[in-house]
Amino acid sequence: MADAARLLALKRGHWQIENGLHYVKDVTMGEDRSLIHAGSGPSVLSILRDLGVSILRRSGHRAIASRLRYHSRHPREVVALVLS
Repeated sequence: MADAARLLALKRGHWQIENGLHYVKDVTMGEDRSLIHAGSGPSVLSILRDLGVSILRRSGHRAIASRLRYHSRHPREVVALVLS
């Protein structure tokens, strides 16, 4: 049986994941509004979104929405991020 401190740590860990990845994918990248529902399309797009967030975070960026806007105007820098 877990004590109160352990339960609190588990709850905070859950919300850290929710806020760190799922929120970014749902709100910033519009995953819940996607019109792709058939076949392997939803899984493939989810993997691509995960990859995009991971690449940005690995390169030190925390403001994902602003970096997505920036890179939409500077596509050559996206290639540099992926290759680094």
